[in-house]
Amino acid sequence: MEFSGVEFRYAGGGTSTSRRAVAVLGVLLAVLVTGCSAATSESRQADETTSSTRRAKVDLSTLPDATTFGTTPDAPSDPTPRSGTDGVVLRVERDIAVHDSVGGEAIARLPATQFESPTWVPIVAERDGWARVLLPSRPNGSTGWVRLGTEKVHKAHSPYVVDVDVGNRRLVVLENGRELGSWSVGVGSVDTPTPRGRTFILASIRETVSDFSPIILPLGTHSETYTTYGGGPGTVALHGWPEPEVFGTASSDGCVRVPGDALRLLRSLPLGTLVRLR
Repeated sequence: MEFSGVEFRYAGGGTSTSRRAVAVLGVLLAVLVTGCSAATSESRQADETTSSTRRAKVDLSTLPDATTFGTTPDAPSDPTPRSGTDGVVLRVERDIAVHDSVGGEAIARLPATQFESPTWVPIVAERDGWARVLLPSRPNGSTGWVRLGTEKVHKAHSPYVVDVDVGNRRLVVLENGRELGSWSVGVGSVDTPTPRGRTFILASIRETVSDFSPIILPLGTHSETYTTYGGGPGTVALHGWPEPEVFGTASSDGCVRVPGDALRLLRSLPLGTLVRLR
């Protein structure tokens, strides 16, 4: 199959070495200002050293993959699945560890590619040099924390949001809150519903096996009825459909079927763009 990606302008932070130097200087200043004992200072430095060592020793090969094919059972759930984001997305340049909290245990490996497309994931929170991101793995709504300020990741911004009102079977594309287009779409049936929650455009795949849609846009969420679609992992997607009578109906196996002009716009959006299924 052939794949298409989207190029971003990156915005990164400083090196990990300089960040550690600043952290150590901060500890020393705190001792001078507060009059903490030498023992307290040594204890804090020991804690920092232990935490850094634990992160340095993470063996990515032992962690479950945070991909649409993987399951991350220890990943914390999205705390606000109905919310939006600030539009900040993270490009994973090299495989990285995903943690269960800021500085916490490593629970997954987030690879640099998804479906052979570059990995872009939405950031839903930031704290103390860490970012909480949406993951494309099962269970739906999985999130995790990754370290910022390294050469492995870069931040960018997507001004777009894809809003799918599953109940009313309508899809709207927004740019900076301004509507670019609105369409009647097909959604999952009563027995095979489209999942709810916030997710994102995971990849862009040129379809070469069947002819029902020239482009498939897999999302970072899965069917909660099926474990597989035709041998795949049951990934829900935005895609076209040759029969227009399906638009406005609840008749799919969970995917969102869109008209041709909607698909042309959707395929132009950056990977990692937020999709709200509500």
